[in-house]
Amino acid sequence: MRPSGTNPDGTAEAAVSPAWELLLSAASAPARTRGRSLQAALREAVRSGRLAPGTRLPSSRELAADLAVSRGLVTEAYEQLTAEGYLRSGRGAGTWVSGAVRTARPRARDLAPRSPGTEADFVPGTPDLSLFPRAAWAAAQRGVLAELPHQDLGYPDPRGLPRLRTALAELLARRRGVVADPERIVVVSGVAQATTLLGFALHARGLRTVGVENPGSPQHDALYTAAGVTAVPVPLDDEGLRLGALRESGVRAVVTTPSHQFPTGIAYSARRRAELLDWARSVDGLVLEDDYDGDFRYDRAPVGALQGLDPERVAYTGSVSKSLAPGLRLGWLLVPESLADEVVERKRTMDLGHPTLDQALFARFVERGDYDRQLRRCQRAYRERRDALVAALAEHLPGSEVSGIAAGLHVIAALPPRYGPEERFLARVAEAGVAVRPLTDYTHAPAGQDDDEAVRLVLGYAHLSPARIRAGVRLMAE
Repeated sequence: MRPSGTNPDGTAEAAVSPAWELLLSAASAPARTRGRSLQAALREAVRSGRLAPGTRLPSSRELAADLAVSRGLVTEAYEQLTAEGYLRSGRGAGTWVSGAVRTARPRARDLAPRSPGTEADFVPGTPDLSLFPRAAWAAAQRGVLAELPHQDLGYPDPRGLPRLRTALAELLARRRGVVADPERIVVVSGVAQATTLLGFALHARGLRTVGVENPGSPQHDALYTAAGVTAVPVPLDDEGLRLGALRESGVRAVVTTPSHQFPTGIAYSARRRAELLDWARSVDGLVLEDDYDGDFRYDRAPVGALQGLDPERVAYTGSVSKSLAPGLRLGWLLVPESLADEVVERKRTMDLGHPTLDQALFARFVERGDYDRQLRRCQRAYRERRDALVAALAEHLPGSEVSGIAAGLHVIAALPPRYGPEERFLARVAEAGVAVRPLTDYTHAPAGQDDDEAVRLVLGYAHLSPARIRAGVRLMAE
């Protein structure tokens, strides 16, 4: 390769070093991949700017000699990149780097929600990911890969594999008391997709509003908005949604978390559950039940799902996000018969169905009893951590009150007035390296707090060991 210099038209020839360094490894690649390697190396050199627009490349003969490869290999690489627009050439004028390429250094950012730089993270919503049953999951995966019929690797039924829907129907009927027909179960990528599917189905029915609990999950607003449906906040009392406010809202569909309301931690009373279903029948409406952590109750057996009382008025959804890992993106939706066709068709157009390998793996995991064992394991661990949090609050923040039922992965802690006002308390805690969320973060219209009003926190504990829970509460107190 000739030393760099200036061409008669004033443009620069490629220097020895950049091309040599970039292409040497490609030239030493195995013979069957050498051509593709050379093309990739040249392409990356142009993209990264190491070969600038207007740079003249060595002739195919010179470059082939320098790299000790055939001239045909270089010629083919030049022709391919010219066809793609990276290079340009003219008869008798040589080969040049095109000016059409806009260089940009690729960057992969991680937008996963995290609380970096904290000494203790009490933000709710995350299970203990170290409890994920890797050995049992790997065994199930090997079994599935050995036995899965070839045809099951094609496009699946948009509702999900029959094997998984059958396993889920048995599991949910046994553990949550739902009326589970496998024909009306749709396997989804978590409760978020189930919510969006229902939003589209409601929109197709002409509904433009849906009631949501206040306080409640802030995700519902964005998910329903994406489906063209406006979320209308409906206040709660100690028994559940306020029926008077629900009727006044004018909605005909409402989202609920009746087994363990998020975030207040209450369980809907039997009377309020019956009243809610009466309301749905009276307005020809629908209740959307999010059973996000219904398996985890520590003081008694879990209360059965609302859907079991009226499966034609309640759409039921859940997932493995709290029991296994949210990163699996695996959940289920039981739809009333009247909505089934619309939901299934929307699922088909949205993604053509959930990945079949994941479905078959989870079906085997459920069938062999591994999922029940995982639930029992999580139950023991999370109950111990809730007890540790309640004890630590009593010791280090005396006078604190924990409300809600003994269930799930979070508690509501009301601190004595002396720790307020809320804004000042949150600032001090953040400075100490403790991540917390106040209850006001989950209300649609948070009211201002007086200086003597108690600070109410939503404290997640499932992802923290008892020792870290105690240390974190001690930091808050200090």
